[in-house]
Amino acid sequence: MRSFRIALVSLLAAACGGNGSGLPPSSDFANLCATPRAGTDDKKGSLDDEKKFLRSWTDELYLWYREVPAVDPAASPTVEDYFSKLKTPAKTATNNPKDRFHFIIPTAVWLQESGSGVTAGYGATFAILAPTVPRKAVVAFTEPGTEGAGKLARGAQILKVDGVDLVNATGQANVDILNGGLFPSAVGQAHTFEVLDLGASASRTVTMTSASITETPVQNAHVIPNTHTGYILFNSHIATAESELINAINTLKANGATDLVLDMRYNGGGFLDIASELAFMIAGPARTSGKTFEKLAFNDKYPTRDPVTGQPLTPTPFEGTASGLDPATPRGAALPHLDLPRLFVLTSGSTCSASESVINSLMGVDVQVILIGGTTCGKPYGFYPQDNCGNTYFSIEFQGVNAKGFGDYADGFIPGGGGSNPAGCRMADDFGHQLGDPAEAQLAGALAFAASGTCPAPAAAALTEAGLRGNGQLFQPEWRMNRIVRR
Repeated sequence: MRSFRIALVSLLAAACGGNGSGLPPSSDFANLCATPRAGTDDKKGSLDDEKKFLRSWTDELYLWYREVPAVDPAASPTVEDYFSKLKTPAKTATNNPKDRFHFIIPTAVWLQESGSGVTAGYGATFAILAPTVPRKAVVAFTEPGTEGAGKLARGAQILKVDGVDLVNATGQANVDILNGGLFPSAVGQAHTFEVLDLGASASRTVTMTSASITETPVQNAHVIPNTHTGYILFNSHIATAESELINAINTLKANGATDLVLDMRYNGGGFLDIASELAFMIAGPARTSGKTFEKLAFNDKYPTRDPVTGQPLTPTPFEGTASGLDPATPRGAALPHLDLPRLFVLTSGSTCSASESVINSLMGVDVQVILIGGTTCGKPYGFYPQDNCGNTYFSIEFQGVNAKGFGDYADGFIPGGGGSNPAGCRMADDFGHQLGDPAEAQLAGALAFAASGTCPAPAAAALTEAGLRGNGQLFQPEWRMNRIVRR
């Protein structure tokens, strides 16, 4: 079973000894469902059984189980509402919620998206730069070979969706139309968009029909012309990223890359195995052999053993061979490596979870990591997805630390922020240029820093913390479930 940092079989903590609090073990209520699913292990139960499962499971595995408030299950009309209350109300040192990563996704959707990257959409990913009136939504990137890639390009601004003014319309009915068009829930849905392309003086109308989109998590791997600096756009630690990352590293190695800019500004996380493999391929065996990629710590009921897998808690190494997550990659195949002493990472508030593990793990073995962009999301935590009665629940179960024992970045890594933060430059996302273009602000900032060791002059737009964290609001760590515009 693989842990996630964004965060596929279900195991119960009761198998490892129960919750120790006087509550019945969660296994007593597992798969007792108000609406059992055909062809599964579900049995006829009740909504109350599903809530009891969640309460016991939380007490068994939640990292901060002692801080969960006593809530009346009868006061919640749904299991979703009840689960939303089963988390700590505490705050971080900067007054952010201590737990910002508590969420649910339908199991069928989770299995499809996490394994294959297949989703309903157009192949264009939208960034909601301003979710409230006056709103602003632009195209962040597209997937190769899709209708979205053929009809839209990065930086195009969405002005209307199905006739509704995206910038100024109010009222829930209009908001529902906007969200329904931007983020279709199923294939075969046709929607019309009024868009303003970069550099255009007049808008145009585009109609697209949602289809099953297979994500390409690794894109545009190349050596920047007239340099020895490689560039990789890496958008998700899903299973198919394994072979794509291997191919990308081989491409850069064959073309003489001696520096690397890893663009993870839109990468919300995924499999830690992928993060470990990528970190190895960047640093190489001389720096990582025998070193800890990440060590996991669970709640105080499990000081020496992983409560889900039952395995002893031992440090996760830098993986020098393929795990075989992607069927295209043989398990145990030796991974290529660049042996780099430093790494540039392009970041935003959506750089999260497993992406932050790549950063933290490399810092732990003295690879110089330089961040260009915005403060990362701040998720040194992870979980094992838990299926029950058709929902997959994500509740923080462990914290990860690097080879130096550091994992205290709950408020994110701040580029050039001093203290335990990596060096770097705070720069806003530049939707006026294509990703991988040396003139794009963040990539240009990385190239300038590589040449001079200093940050370029800031752009005219104020680089406020809110603005830097706000780039690409749709790219949330909760497996992209908060891709919405608001009233």
